[in-house]
Amino acid sequence: MKELVGIAEKVAAQLIARKQTIAVAESSTGGLISASLLAVPGASAYFLGGAVVYTRDARRMLMDISDDGMKGFRSSSAPYAQLLAEQMRTRFNSDWGLSETGAAGPTGNRYGDAAGHSCMAVAGPASEVMTLETGSNDRLANMQAFAATALNLLLRKLEA
Repeated sequence: MKELVGIAEKVAAQLIARKQTIAVAESSTGGLISASLLAVPGASAYFLGGAVVYTRDARRMLMDISDDGMKGFRSSSAPYAQLLAEQMRTRFNSDWGLSETGAAGPTGNRYGDAAGHSCMAVAGPASEVMTLETGSNDRLANMQAFAATALNLLLRKLEA
């Protein structure tokens, strides 16, 4: 967690300096991204909200994305990560949306992705989607790696 908070401190400094805000949707990180951002003192200046979108019901209820709205998408994919990031940005009227969706392990998911697969996206003044494959089935290590990668992706966009 200390590594994540270290990255989050850099993200927070950028957001505060820019007077910008963020909202987060995460799945296989289970709230680690949000917890890291909230661990930084002064988080209320930039953090508007977050959601752990781990199930279909959570997607429908928290993100207001219906089953029909998922046509052409599948969970744990780059397009779905982008949809989540954009949806968070819109729903919270934030400057930035950040999302993560994947398979932490120890097994893969029902969509055919191996453990260690994660897609993350940033939506905002600059947007990007990426996929990480750790090649590991260590659930806790993957959760940490996914969260760190998502935070670093956001940091790169903020520093650009």
